[in-house]
Amino acid sequence: MRSKRDRLDRHLKKVLSISRVETQQLLAKGEIFLDGQRATDIQQLVGEFTQVVVAGRVLQNKLPRYIQLHKPQGVVSATRDDKHQTVIDLIAADFAEQLHLVGRLDFNSTGLVLLTTDGRWSRRLTEPAAGVEKHYRVTLDKPITPEIVEAFERGLYFSFENIITRPVRTAFTDPLCVDIFLHEGRYHQIKRMFGHFQITVLSLHRLAIGNVVLDSELAEGEWRELSQDEVFRSVI
Repeated sequence: MRSKRDRLDRHLKKVLSISRVETQQLLAKGEIFLDGQRATDIQQLVGEFTQVVVAGRVLQNKLPRYIQLHKPQGVVSATRDDKHQTVIDLIAADFAEQLHLVGRLDFNSTGLVLLTTDGRWSRRLTEPAAGVEKHYRVTLDKPITPEIVEAFERGLYFSFENIITRPVRTAFTDPLCVDIFLHEGRYHQIKRMFGHFQITVLSLHRLAIGNVVLDSELAEGEWRELSQDEVFRSVI
């Protein structure tokens, strides 16, 4: 998703229909404020969440939204779907239609889903180069062996994409329940990794994305906004 940013003079031309010269005059008078600071240059960038005040008039004061949702099984990670309930359908808020997903979960998977109106934030969490770690709890139909754990740590070859997966960490809670920590999100990656060794994934539950941990007090289908601290720590 593209970042919605524009030069100050262009932004004011769109909003107030004023010229570049008129913007310079307002700057000279000290009548333009961006996020509470007096603007000094017509080339300063204005984002979709920048507070813009001109001559005491608030032109823009839109707040970004950051949501965590406990996704139930059988809900689609999409903004619209003609057949199934979507994660957006679960969010009873006037800004719900403005949200987009920060990564997805399969139809039958459960756990943490992040949604936001902030495209820059979502890119920082999902860009492959960022390598943000995702934590899943997986239940299996049979236990995995130390050899499989070593194979995960080395990386597995996926012929369809002609790639080798990044190293994956594992931790065991019991013989048929394993925590998986990975830094990418290939199509059905976890199911395919276990399927490579003829092991079936019975359930898959996401516990964390980066430093954002699923709130243990959220029941399936419930959501809440992230705190400022959670948003800040998520991209450290």
